[in-house]
Amino acid sequence: MSPTIKKTRNWRRIALAAIPLILAVLIVIILVRTRSGPVKKADIEISRSLRVIEAPLVVLIPKALGYGLAEPKRIWQAMAEVKGAVVETHPQLEAGAMFEEGAVLLKIDSIDYDLAVVRLKSNIAETRARLRELDAEEKSLKASLEIEKRSLGFAQKSLDRLHTLQKKDVVASDTVDREERNILKQEQAIQQVENTVTQIPSRREALEATLGIQKANLDQAELDLKRTVIRAPFNCRLGEVRIGKGQYLNAGQMLFEAHGTDAIEIEAKFRPEQLRDLLPAKLRVQIKQKLTMDKLREVFDLQVTVRLRSGDWEASWEARFDRIREAVDPRTRVINVVATIDQPYEKAIPGVRTALIRGMYCEMELRATPRPNTVVLPRSAVRDQEVCLVDEQGRLRKREIKIAFAQDDIVVVESGLVGGETVIVSDPTPAIEGMLVKSVLDSKLAAIIVQQAEGREVTP
Repeated sequence: MSPTIKKTRNWRRIALAAIPLILAVLIVIILVRTRSGPVKKADIEISRSLRVIEAPLVVLIPKALGYGLAEPKRIWQAMAEVKGAVVETHPQLEAGAMFEEGAVLLKIDSIDYDLAVVRLKSNIAETRARLRELDAEEKSLKASLEIEKRSLGFAQKSLDRLHTLQKKDVVASDTVDREERNILKQEQAIQQVENTVTQIPSRREALEATLGIQKANLDQAELDLKRTVIRAPFNCRLGEVRIGKGQYLNAGQMLFEAHGTDAIEIEAKFRPEQLRDLLPAKLRVQIKQKLTMDKLREVFDLQVTVRLRSGDWEASWEARFDRIREAVDPRTRVINVVATIDQPYEKAIPGVRTALIRGMYCEMELRATPRPNTVVLPRSAVRDQEVCLVDEQGRLRKREIKIAFAQDDIVVVESGLVGGETVIVSDPTPAIEGMLVKSVLDSKLAAIIVQQAEGREVTP
């Protein structure tokens, strides 16, 4: 084969190999020049579904819960005031028995005290007789003194006559001397009677003092005699009884304890801020002024409810605010508030409400004066003094608020909200200012918040 033919065949092979490559390049160029740009989708903002409520504007009932034990208002620790053997006891003298005021509970042998009363009455009668005798003696002495004085007067006149006759030498000197001696004897007799009369007041004072002592002793003896009979000082219920019939008692020996049934007290513990939150700010100033217990009751104006719970059983009583104890517990820093329930046994309903007795552990609820137009929120809606709201465009906005105090599951808003704002109550984390929110109204939570704020029973 000639070289020319070879060269021609080589070019053909190269041309055939290049054609696909050239076609591919042309196709790419055509595709690049004719292709359209990427399709842009419209921006879509994603919204988050969050639970919300409208900030309730309610008539708030401020309240506080405390716990404490029930104690009778009056407790009588009966002690023997005289010694002696127990000769009689009430048939029902046992722990738990109830007695009316004046009931005879026991008697102590009184024979020694009866004899002491009789003996002292006799001594008093004797002393009074001696006083009457002294009065008679005084009367007699005064009469005798009058006679002696009259006799002295006559003797003095006789002596004067003898002196006249002596000057005329009619009578002898011995006769005059004898008459003078008679006068001296008469004066001496008068002096003795006067001395006796002078001593009568002191003798009377001594007898009257003796009579006073005897009367005091009689009063003591009669009091001791009265103390041999022990009666219930008020309507009461007995605690532990430590004596029985025939037992010999010493003065000062403990007999039993009796609890008054006319009133019972519940002393519950509260934190200082709980009591403070019951008062509006304008009334707290009055606490700093001179305060009496009547003024304290007027300032607080509390409605008190006492409850007793045991398992699923509950009983409640209306009570009255009585006083605040004089000291704060140094360990727990709590204040003890005392409320009183009058006639607890009369308020008992068998099978429904028992009578409150000593040692029962109770819940005390204090309710203050209602506060209208108050904004409240659930505790979960507030984070670091901020709430998240949903504005009119459905976007999240943060707002700082001021909390007055917390109560149950709610917080009371002092400032920052006026009521009616849409408040987010579920966790919005992350809470991004301005993000789109899909509001889901939680009407059940809103109802619970309003019920708690208004002091009504929460319905499920």
